Amino acid sequence: MTLRHVLIAMCAASVLSACKRENTESSAAPIPTDPATVAADAAPANIHPTVVVYKTESCGCCKLWVEHMQSHGFPVEVTNVDDLGPVKERAGVPYGLGSCHTAEVGGYFIEGHVPATEVQRLLAEKPKARGLTVPGMPMGSPGMEQGGRVEPYQVLLVHEDGSTSVFASY
Repeated sequence: MTLRHVLIAMCAASVLSACKRENTESSAAPIPTDPATVAADAAPANIHPTVVVYKTESCGCCKLWVEHMQSHGFPVEVTNVDDLGPVKERAGVPYGLGSCHTAEVGGYFIEGHVPATEVQRLLAEKPKARGLTVPGMPMGSPGMEQGGRVEPYQVLLVHEDGSTSVFASY
């Protein structure tokens, strides 16, 4: 038997004994049989609402932002439009605070390259507001990564009256 075979056998024995310990320890707990309990136990702990994104067909950075949101557990529906103006107006994005795409989630708008962690925070805190915006397209924001280049930027909370306050700084 070669050294390689000995190592493989030792690893297999280690894995099997760990599985045996795990099975022995877990056998003390009753296995749920009630369908509601089984479904609740199987449900993910952190379910996000669907983010509906309005963007133009050709925008590459918008596609990257969608991937950023998906990588943070958000289901995303994308709608390509020729003119984002009416979408921004309907959502309540103040003039001058726009970006290349507008999203809606949980009754809020998300304008531009807002990090997913700030969207999660918005949905958890539920402030009385219209939404969040990262005006323009700052380098280093989600979807606007350019190597190590990062421009400082702020995520603004747009209040119901259209005024803003800083929600986060990057």
